[in-house]
Amino acid sequence: MSEPQVIEVPDALVASHTKAGDELSRAWIAGLPAQVTDLLDHWDLEREGSVVSGQAALVVPVRRADGSPAVLRLQMPREETTAALIGLRTWNGDGVVRLLDHDPQGGAVLLERLDGARSLASVADDDEAAHILAGLMARLHAVPAPEGLRGLGEVARDMLDSVPAALPALSDPGDRRRLRRWAAAVTELVEEPGDRMLHWDLHYDNVLAAEREPWLVIDPEPLVGDPGFDLWPALNTGWEGFHAADVPRLVRRRFDLLTEALGLDRERAVGWTLARLLQNTLWDVEDGRTAIDASQTTVADALSRPPGSVIAEGGPRGRGTAAGPTAAIHG
Repeated sequence: MSEPQVIEVPDALVASHTKAGDELSRAWIAGLPAQVTDLLDHWDLEREGSVVSGQAALVVPVRRADGSPAVLRLQMPREETTAALIGLRTWNGDGVVRLLDHDPQGGAVLLERLDGARSLASVADDDEAAHILAGLMARLHAVPAPEGLRGLGEVARDMLDSVPAALPALSDPGDRRRLRRWAAAVTELVEEPGDRMLHWDLHYDNVLAAEREPWLVIDPEPLVGDPGFDLWPALNTGWEGFHAADVPRLVRRRFDLLTEALGLDRERAVGWTLARLLQNTLWDVEDGRTAIDASQTTVADALSRPPGSVIAEGGPRGRGTAAGPTAAIHG
């Protein structure tokens, strides 16, 4: 094997792991070049193409000894890294990127290479994109959840426990009322959290074109729970190609298409989607935000429409074609 090139860690990845001053994160970033070199040698891989990253992971396009393309993905070992590995093993390539190998200590995985330049966001007809995503989501949810994954009941209870401290941080009384309503919706559902294996971040840019199948899912953050909790990322993606006035109708149409295709109870799915808005807002408050993000209120208001009102009216269908940053990190 030829001498591997020196790995340049992208600035965005360095910044995301060092801004909080976490010693472990800084040490992981500093050790990345050596870790990549060791793994290239250990798995007999040849680098091919540019190193890229998102906010959490470094991705190195490689070619295996048998000539097949792959990607080496390195992420700091954490609970979500372990969960992703469990999910990839359990799904075993059924609708999802295939796991080829992994490093149990370092949090690195070797994955089949997909087309990072073409995500589901490139599909011009939004109805078609939503149906593709629904089909993949149904396949993921159909697989029995294994041991070792966190449950939605625990996540939901933690959210409810955080609400009293978060309320005073919101400066607008209307935002505080919203947060209370979302928490009330979660309270009604928390005792029946569901038992399906969820992706947790299944938006259009986390579905890439592939050779083995037309489209495959990437970057799971598995959680065991109700499928309704998995809908929000798909509702909150790809708005760039639409006028602001069309976005609520777009959200409602996607929601109706997804719940119909997945056979979900609409009321429960609305409740679990509000749980995602609650979760996102609690995270924003932790980061110092004092207002609910406008995208969260857009989704909440869109779902307040009566069921069935969107499919009948035909909703907006066209959308932008630019693939997002998550797609780009899979080479």
